[in-house]
Amino acid sequence: MNYPGALERGVLIRRYKRFLADVETPGGEVVTVHCPNTGSMRNCCAPGSRVWYTASGNPRRKYPHTWQIVEVDRRHLVGINTNLANPLVEEAIGNGLVGSLAGYDGLKREAAYLSGAGRADFLVSLADQKCYVEVKNVSLAEEEGVGLFPDAVTTRGQRHLRELAALRRAGLRAMVIFCVAHTGVTEVRPADAIDPRFGELLREAAAAGVELHAFGASHDLGAGVVQLDREVPVRL
Repeated sequence: MNYPGALERGVLIRRYKRFLADVETPGGEVVTVHCPNTGSMRNCCAPGSRVWYTASGNPRRKYPHTWQIVEVDRRHLVGINTNLANPLVEEAIGNGLVGSLAGYDGLKREAAYLSGAGRADFLVSLADQKCYVEVKNVSLAEEEGVGLFPDAVTTRGQRHLRELAALRRAGLRAMVIFCVAHTGVTEVRPADAIDPRFGELLREAAAAGVELHAFGASHDLGAGVVQLDREVPVRL
């Protein structure tokens, strides 16, 4: 998929107030950009990092620029816009990258759980079954090649895992897809040191039959394209 506009490069000065960041352009101008990431962005917001952002072209926006990518460790690119995770996964499903969902004949966004308490990101329909899918964006890596989720305690993510496990107990198919936005990640693990309860629930969900998958992203900065193009293992 294409980023929503040409990617412009800068250097991060600081991220603050959760949804804002100051970026210095190559010409020395300081631009305040919108930061579309509700997480801690641990290891992804070090001052001095190279970043890329897009311009919305919308004169009504107070902050018309949107932060999209950060470079970490001077070599890996990380997509920080969590709003792109669901579209990327939907595109990957459509392209057949998620092998067990290949040949699907229907996809519904924001599908209500059976309990009525919340909605799954997707409900994918196949010939003889339906599969509820939750998407989680992975941007944190604290050791070489190991992606961790979450980067902060997520009671919402914990609730999603309980719902998916309940679906499995009801005889329905359920799946978590980790959208790995970090190009240096070669495997995904639960971040037990950050949110041990999420790790416990992820293992319980897997034991109940919830399917776990992770797919890594690549970024073409010149073309302004990002896509999921490889599966990486999930280690529990």
